[in-house]
Amino acid sequence: MTLALSLGMSIGVRKTCWMMYGELLGVAIVAISSVLGVATLMLNSPLMFLILKLVGACYLIYIATQMWLNKGKLSLNQTTSPLLQTDRFGLFKQGFITAIANPKGWAFMVSLLPPFIDDSHALPKQLFVLVVIILFCEFICMCIYATGGKGLSLLLAQRENVKLLNKISAFLMFCIAIWLILS
Repeated sequence: MTLALSLGMSIGVRKTCWMMYGELLGVAIVAISSVLGVATLMLNSPLMFLILKLVGACYLIYIATQMWLNKGKLSLNQTTSPLLQTDRFGLFKQGFITAIANPKGWAFMVSLLPPFIDDSHALPKQLFVLVVIILFCEFICMCIYATGGKGLSLLLAQRENVKLLNKISAFLMFCIAIWLILS
């Protein structure tokens, strides 16, 4: 029984890695596209860049408000994990599509990255450093999610914990939005 359980968990962890690879590739594409688009706007249309930055900050304030007002309900699916039933390519594709199709990811990258771009320095070097930092942070977070998923699901099964997590996340998003407006 223990061998079967550890074998099942090992398969689940290995398959989760494929989803992470897809997610990381998607996040890299979103980050690179965002930086290139933002850099183009910065150089060609400073007014449009300012508008984009303010719209991004307003969007973050909107998301923060929604999170703050959330009642703390979280949908947890207790059925069998689909990871054990999906092939590697399917998981890679799922992670990739999740990253690419996430409008919040795009909005976050487009609104967060501009202050880190300096038009007096070469864009490729800046882009490389930004993408490496973003992917490193993304990878660390995904590893934490993957290893702590079971415990986290038990923790987030309690409404008060979800409310607290939403309040903290909302506060941080609001701070980022204010920073964007003031920068």
